Amino acid sequence: MGGGAGVSIPGTFRVACGKTVFATPETLIGFHPDAGASFYLSHLPGHLGEFLALTGAKLNGAEMMACGLATHYSVSEKLPLIEEELGKLVTDDPSVIEACLEKYSDLVYPDKNSVIHRIDIVDKCFGLDTVEEIIDSLESEASLINDPWCGSTLRLLKEASPLSLKVSLRSIREGRFQTFDECLVREYRMSLQGVSRLISGDFYEGVRARMVDRDIAPKWSPPSLEQVSEDMVDHYFSPLSESELDLELPTKLREAFN
Repeated sequence: MGGGAGVSIPGTFRVACGKTVFATPETLIGFHPDAGASFYLSHLPGHLGEFLALTGAKLNGAEMMACGLATHYSVSEKLPLIEEELGKLVTDDPSVIEACLEKYSDLVYPDKNSVIHRIDIVDKCFGLDTVEEIIDSLESEASLINDPWCGSTLRLLKEASPLSLKVSLRSIREGRFQTFDECLVREYRMSLQGVSRLISGDFYEGVRARMVDRDIAPKWSPPSLEQVSEDMVDHYFSPLSESELDLELPTKLREAFN
């Protein structure tokens, strides 16, 4: 979840199992998906990335395979066997690693209630330009079809920080046209702006409500989408002050992967 996913997803091989849970729940604590999330979420099928970023909804291992977040799936009982065989390898040849993982891979499909089977409605709603339009579209769909998924999705959106929703939507949209490195640099800048309290203390309030007091009753500032101005959102994407240094990635130290 969150930063843990950021460490894992850039890997060449990503093995999911029946116990795997993926989520980017940052909007629920007044933050934004970071650690490269705006890059990999924006490259998921359709507008699934916007859905995951804004709602913080969870995916299981089968769903991760279906959308490409995982490259392999194995039942949990096989994981010790995979670890043992990988530990015996004396090569980093990707084809050898691939053959090892394929040997223990299992075929799996998302269940009928999965968001993967609702990709059309996800694209229809989460492909819209603004958070307000996304919510209006979901409410319209909820009135037309008898699907509990619409209601649960709306509840997640209404639990999240309004400012974080708008910041995160823009982040995913920008990430779709940036490199992984550019996303990391921008997200770092956004994170510093987010914890500065110059615009809002939502991150601190979200952590208090979810992790400290655990009353799950954050008092967001601003409290509604209507009160989140463009200037507030723009601030997250603005350059840092002269006293703050931008993220410098150690690109020259990267090892070539053959």
